[in-house]
Amino acid sequence: MIIDGKDAVFGRLGTQVAKKALLGEKIDIINCEKILISGKREVVLAKYERIKKMGVPKKGPFLSVDPEKFVKRQLRGMLPYKQEKGREAFERIKCYEGVPKAFEGKDAEKIAQSKLRINSVTIEAICKHIGGNK
Repeated sequence: MIIDGKDAVFGRLGTQVAKKALLGEKIDIINCEKILISGKREVVLAKYERIKKMGVPKKGPFLSVDPEKFVKRQLRGMLPYKQEKGREAFERIKCYEGVPKAFEGKDAEKIAQSKLRINSVTIEAICKHIGGNK
């Protein structure tokens, strides 16, 4: 199953993806950098900046500045990752920045959600704010 992350609210997308992965479906998420996180821009950016500065470099917490790795790490928190079924479900989820050539001609599903335009931040903006180059 291919899911388009453009203008999708991350919490709603994440719960659907986690549920389907636990049921055994292989899921590819495209346009990870365009997924939205709800909340006021300043508050959301401050939250992830605080997480980035927390701890020590060798012990973590580790927060990636690549949008696809950022999304995958956040999805891991929605799965029972410490159990075997959670690890297997996590391996079935693949995240991509943009649309790879392998998925260009195929139909991508949109997750049913309410439209959210105000008070939201894209994953790309968060990654750029915490030190990403893209």
